[in-house]
Amino acid sequence: MKFWDFQTSARRRTWGLLAAFALLVLGIAVGVHLVLALVFWTPALVAVAFSPLRLEQVAVHYPAGFLATNIGIVTLMVLGGAWIKRSNLRQGGLHLARQLGARALRPSVSHAEQQYQNIVDELCIAAGARRPQAMVLPRDLSLNAFAAAWEAEDAVIVVSMGALEYLSRDELQAVVAHELSHLHEGDTRLNMELAGYVFGLEMLFNYGRDWVERGVSLFGRPLMAVGWLGWLAAQALKAAVSRQREYLADARAVQWTRNPDGMGRVLRKALWQQDYPMQAGALQSRGGAAGAYAPLVEHMLLVEVHSTEEMHDFWHLGGARWLASHPSLEERIARIYGEEDAREALPLQDPDKRWVNPFTAPLPLGKPEAS
Repeated sequence: MKFWDFQTSARRRTWGLLAAFALLVLGIAVGVHLVLALVFWTPALVAVAFSPLRLEQVAVHYPAGFLATNIGIVTLMVLGGAWIKRSNLRQGGLHLARQLGARALRPSVSHAEQQYQNIVDELCIAAGARRPQAMVLPRDLSLNAFAAAWEAEDAVIVVSMGALEYLSRDELQAVVAHELSHLHEGDTRLNMELAGYVFGLEMLFNYGRDWVERGVSLFGRPLMAVGWLGWLAAQALKAAVSRQREYLADARAVQWTRNPDGMGRVLRKALWQQDYPMQAGALQSRGGAAGAYAPLVEHMLLVEVHSTEEMHDFWHLGGARWLASHPSLEERIARIYGEEDAREALPLQDPDKRWVNPFTAPLPLGKPEAS
C-alpha cells in the first residue's frame, strides 16, 4: 500500500469536495432567489398567455429587500442547522460516548482492556499525539469502533467488546491507529459541521412545507423542491467527504503501525461478518449496541452498519453507494493489499481450530491435578 500517496490523494479530494459543498450552498441561495422571483412573475406570464398583452407591457414589482431576504433565509437555515448540530458535541466526546453506552476501561480486571490501554499509550507516543480517553462498548459484540471529539481535551476512542474478543494485538493496534487518525485530522468535527449544513438545507425543505400546510402552495412548494434537491446533493457530498476520510484513516493506520496486514485483517473479518450474517449472528447484538448505530455517530464508525429497514428506506435509496458514509469493505481491502492481490473475507475464528484470545479467555474452573 502506497500510504503516502493515498493520504495526499484523500486530502486533495477532500478539499475539492468541500469547495463543491460551498458552491452548492451558494447555488441553493441563488436557486431560492430565482424560484421565488418566478413566483412573482407567474401572474404576469399567465396574463401574457391569455390576453393580447406582451411581456414588456407587464410590470413586475419585487418587495423591498427581496434579494437580501431570499439569501438571508438560506444563510439563516444553513448556519442555524450547523449551530444545532454543533451543540451535540459541545459537551465533549466523553459525554457523547457515555450517552451511547460506553464505559471506562477496567484494566485491573480484564487483560484485554489492559492490552487495549497499552496500545493506545504506545501509538500516542509513536504518533506524537495527545492521549485520548479509551473506552469500550460492553454489549456490542460486532467488530467496530469510533472516535469523537470537539476539542483535543475531550477526545475519546471507543471500541466494541467484539473487537477486544476477536482481534489479535496487531489487529486491535490497527483499529486504534485508524481512530487516532480521525482525531489527528479533525474528522469528527468536520463531519459534524457538514452534518449541520445538511440539516440546515433540510430545515429549508421543512420551512417550505410549513407554508404549504398554511395553504400558500405557490410559495411553499418551490422552497420544498429546492430544499429537497439541495439536501440530496449535500448528503452526497458529505458522504463523499466521509469516504475520503476513511481512506485517509486506513492509510494513517498502515503508516503508524507499519503493518498493512493488521488493518487488512480487521477489514477482512468485518467483511466476513457482513457476508455471512447467519454464521456471525451471535455477534450482531444490535439490541445491546443500539447507540453505536445511531445516526449521530454512523459516520464515525470503523465499519458502516445498516439495518435491513434502512437498506429499503426511501431516503437511503436502497443503500445507494453514493450516499454511503464509508467505502465498501472490498474497496478498502483492495487499497491496502493492491488490486492484483485483493484478499477474501477472513472468518473470525479458524473453522478447524477455535481460536480464543488468551487475554479474554476465562480462567479454568477446576483445580489443577496433583502431579
